[in-house]
Amino acid sequence: MKTYQPKAGEIDRRWILVDAAGKNLGRLATVVADLLHGKGKPSFVPHLDVGDFVVVINAEKVTVTGKKLNQKTYYHHSQHPGGLKAVTLEKLLEEAPERVLEKAVRGMLPKTKLGDALFSKLKVYAGSVHPHAAQQPVALTTAQ
Repeated sequence: MKTYQPKAGEIDRRWILVDAAGKNLGRLATVVADLLHGKGKPSFVPHLDVGDFVVVINAEKVTVTGKKLNQKTYYHHSQHPGGLKAVTLEKLLEEAPERVLEKAVRGMLPKTKLGDALFSKLKVYAGSVHPHAAQQPVALTTAQ
């Protein structure tokens, strides 16, 4: 018996459309991360990029439970003294709602070159309009 290794030409990539309206942020992020990594495919291999392209629309309508809107804080640092910046989830949802979902999904992907390649296949849009109609994305209906 031999372990199957998919070749570059054998990888079947689809475009999947996910509507985030009314979906829980964390649960949606896990579904999207699995689609990007290709974990639902029979040809899945952990060290190869066999996942699909994912287009997420209505990112501004994603929901969270509890007090996360006010208590969840995203931090980044400018690498200068006193350069720690903090922004709450509520403010980030108002300013750039697509970044909230991107941060959630990016945290669930590998922190390697493979993770960077997987993340580049994610397209997130705040509204319901997206420029990927030519790829004919298939709507995903099983996301919670």
